[in-house]
Amino acid sequence: MSKRIGIMGGTFDPIHFGHLVTAEAAWQQFELDQVVFVPSGNPPHKVSRVISSAEHRLTMTLMATVSNPHFSVSRVEIDRSGFSYAYDTVCAFAELYGADAELFFITGADALLEIANWVKAEQLIEKCRFIGATRPGWDIGDFAKMPQRFRERAVLMQVPALAISSSDIRARVKNGQTIRYLLPETVEKYIEKQGLYL
Repeated sequence: MSKRIGIMGGTFDPIHFGHLVTAEAAWQQFELDQVVFVPSGNPPHKVSRVISSAEHRLTMTLMATVSNPHFSVSRVEIDRSGFSYAYDTVCAFAELYGADAELFFITGADALLEIANWVKAEQLIEKCRFIGATRPGWDIGDFAKMPQRFRERAVLMQVPALAISSSDIRARVKNGQTIRYLLPETVEKYIEKQGLYL
């Protein structure tokens, strides 16, 4: 029987409950065998801001997911040189799990709207399907504006916890505000110990 694998890409700077709730919802709703978190190595869309080191982001992702038996973490993008592109990552997973595996790329619905501009977008949609996580109140009409060939390979999934954001958490740390209950306690303690986002 072929495996159904979710690929959860992201900067994870830091990982938070919005990411974890999204992955769990996708695992259940789409009957996935595994959700693999893939911290980005060198994301081309984040060149304008400083991001934490790959090892910090990997460690926080491992800490946040270790207790869930159907979550795992991959270094595939961190260990790859150059920019991190979804196409290369999906190809790596297709090779790892075999031709009969079904791959689902889990991302935010906002990012999904830009898919036509992604590197090798046409080849990418042949290799996997997309799960676009939406916030409550997200305008579904935006999805209808996507080219049909992309829309046919994607499905939307509402996730209430997506109101939490990594950028808000970083700002809170910088301003001395609490981040408790926005992310796992182990990750909160790691951020504090390493002096991240100050």
